[in-house]
Amino acid sequence: MKPIHLKRLLACLLLPLAGGGLAILLAGGAGYYQTLRLPPLAPPGWLFPVVWTALYLLMGVAAYRISDPRQANRRAALRYYYGQLAVNLLWPIVFFRLHALVLSCALILALVALVAATLLEFRRLDRLAARLFVPYLVWTAFAAYLNLGIAVLN
Repeated sequence: MKPIHLKRLLACLLLPLAGGGLAILLAGGAGYYQTLRLPPLAPPGWLFPVVWTALYLLMGVAAYRISDPRQANRRAALRYYYGQLAVNLLWPIVFFRLHALVLSCALILALVALVAATLLEFRRLDRLAARLFVPYLVWTAFAAYLNLGIAVLN
């Protein structure tokens, strides 16, 4: 078993958590969600921060496994990872702050593609890191369904 590098692990955990926190601050709250007509299977608003926190922690552990400096060919995988983090930060701002439902649909579909690409890149390097990304891919695909449904209904 490899030794755990606590500083790198904490940095990898804090990056997605901080990004999610920043997105919430910049998005201006989720009260807008309660005003929308929602598609079938739409969860209550309180569930989103619970799920996203768990997903951010899984993402952080996956990134930690990939970010090991001894990991060959990690740069491409990390570029995808940082790219999807950026889109993940941008999406709630476009959806909740700007109420730009069509643009947010395009962003969430791009996010799904980037998460899938990140998962595949991680899989080349570390199968556990890729498996840690599966719940994120599933949830993001579900979020795309919700976003598309909301755009159509509103």
